[in-house]
Amino acid sequence: MVFYCQRKCFDKEYKTKVVSCKPATLEVLQNGKKNKRQCFEVIFDDTVLFPEGGGQPDDRGTVNDIEVVRVIRKGGTALHYLVAPLEEGTEVLQRVDWARRFDHMQQHSGQHLITAVTETLFGFATCSWYLAEKMSYIELDTPKLMPEQMEKIEKEVNSKIREGIPISIAEYDIDDPAIKEVRTRGLPDDAVGPIRVVCIEGVDTNMCCGTHVSNLSQLQAIKLLHTEKGKANKTLLYFVAGGRLLEYFGNCYNQERKLNILLRTEPSNHLFIAQKNQSDLKATQKQLREALKDLAIAEAEKVKNQTPKPKWFMHHRTNADNDYLSTIVNSIDDETILKVLTAGNDQGAGILMVHGPQHLVPNVGSKLCEIFEGRGGGKTRFTAKVNKLNKRAEAEKIVQTLLEDLDVEN
Repeated sequence: MVFYCQRKCFDKEYKTKVVSCKPATLEVLQNGKKNKRQCFEVIFDDTVLFPEGGGQPDDRGTVNDIEVVRVIRKGGTALHYLVAPLEEGTEVLQRVDWARRFDHMQQHSGQHLITAVTETLFGFATCSWYLAEKMSYIELDTPKLMPEQMEKIEKEVNSKIREGIPISIAEYDIDDPAIKEVRTRGLPDDAVGPIRVVCIEGVDTNMCCGTHVSNLSQLQAIKLLHTEKGKANKTLLYFVAGGRLLEYFGNCYNQERKLNILLRTEPSNHLFIAQKNQSDLKATQKQLREALKDLAIAEAEKVKNQTPKPKWFMHHRTNADNDYLSTIVNSIDDETILKVLTAGNDQGAGILMVHGPQHLVPNVGSKLCEIFEGRGGGKTRFTAKVNKLNKRAEAEKIVQTLLEDLDVEN
């Protein structure tokens, strides 16, 4: 079936009737995690809301002001998932989220144009494409796309856009001989009804179920961004078209202005200043590591020079790390002294290291993990990640009480 949205790509509203409505459970992606959402699966006589297909995501919108959270195609049927039910047989008003729809139309028609020009110029076929939220990519059947080739493709596609070449959509029966002349990557197994062919006049004819602009001028412009190595000797070519291009370069310009202020220089010097700052940071970090090592050795010397030798030692440093704590342990080099060492945020998360007599270390480490709200392990050197370093005073009392109890037992 060819839906209303595929025949009238620019229509934003449509009145239709509810054929069926039933409760459903839909798996949705929220914050990178898949969650199940209770909703209602609705079928209409027809729809202005595009179900996903041809590499194009599905539309969003409303039906009688009820939110539509997904639209998918199943054979010749569009399944709509709504947050509230509708009565079967009633007439309803569908509204499409036009900003999302037109963006998808620009990217999809842009992909058709880039695919056609790339194949014409260099013979690189398109294997697939992906329309993401910020930028899209085309998977090309070539192990590499050279910069000069990208430049030539970009010039040609934007030349076609400036010409204002019309785009038309025709429908054919599946056994129509004209179908044999159309570029295609194949039909879905459950495809039914007429075959849609998108034609960029004099540039490309392509079998496609998606929604498209009616003239290349509506793409405004296309920018090819970069390439990445794909699977099996393929290349991913990233691009933005139309409104996305304006948004993308608007964001780039705003970031550039902020960098001008932060780096106190003009854009042509940004890379040089960033590389210099990175080099200076590495040198500073090396000096800090050396200074922390010297401090660790100095702390260890304090313990080693105490008379009489202490039974236990507790120490904390905010800006230290595991290397700092290990240096103290290694420099003291005495397993008869119980060493309780911490590093990190005074009021929050950090690390714990306990070293000393083997019969004490696991027990002390476990008790301190309870206080500091952390997890760790080890028999001779107990290490842990902890979350409540502000409880160090309480931890010190626990260690002191534990050692005093052992003295009494002995």
